[in-house]
Amino acid sequence: MIRYLFFILLFLKFFDSKAQLLSGTELLEKAIAFHDPNGNWQSFKGSFKVTMETPNSSSRISTIHIDLPREEFVLDVAKDNDTYAYLIEKDSCSISLNGSSKISSEDTGRLRLSCERGTMMKDYYTYLYGLPMKLKDSGTIINSKVEKKIFKGKEYLVLKVNYAETIGKDTWYFYFDPLTYAMEVYQFYHDESKNDGEYILLEGLETINNIKMPKTRAWYYNKDDKYLGTDILSIN
Repeated sequence: MIRYLFFILLFLKFFDSKAQLLSGTELLEKAIAFHDPNGNWQSFKGSFKVTMETPNSSSRISTIHIDLPREEFVLDVAKDNDTYAYLIEKDSCSISLNGSSKISSEDTGRLRLSCERGTMMKDYYTYLYGLPMKLKDSGTIINSKVEKKIFKGKEYLVLKVNYAETIGKDTWYFYFDPLTYAMEVYQFYHDESKNDGEYILLEGLETINNIKMPKTRAWYYNKDDKYLGTDILSIN
């Protein structure tokens, strides 16, 4: 029992010293070294599939192609009896539904099809699956102090991130394993004093172009832990 307590105290001391010694940017660099050891994200070109499972709804299967050097993004979505696609190349955008570019106004409204939404989906998938590397983008404000937090029973090194007003007003927290620096949780608030926003639990890894991406992302509300859904990553 004494030996067990000794090792716990030793780990806590080690954990505390890590947080004190690392700055925010140093923690980010270590996390990037884990997820993208060869620096492949900047020239990423690849495809993957994301299956979204939500309560009381059928699965949505999204096949995503990202080519950063060519500024190309392709999203093919299959849900129920519909298959729609966005193709975004630099400033151009095209949309198709069930293989046709002729889309009725009824279907456009029902499926919320627009180039603005296509661009939003491009930014969404590029951001989430480019983490933590995307935290080096211009306009990202990295808090210099690394926090120590226990979340769902596990201790983490936590990075606080804000953004320039032209980019976004949310406050984000990224939780990294103190030994491997793997990203295992992130959390955002619109107004932290109201405990709004969501947290996302990450499990497993899928390696795409030598980049370690989270296999599953389970989404919950901060305020009441209500489960929202899970994204499951797979290689085509």
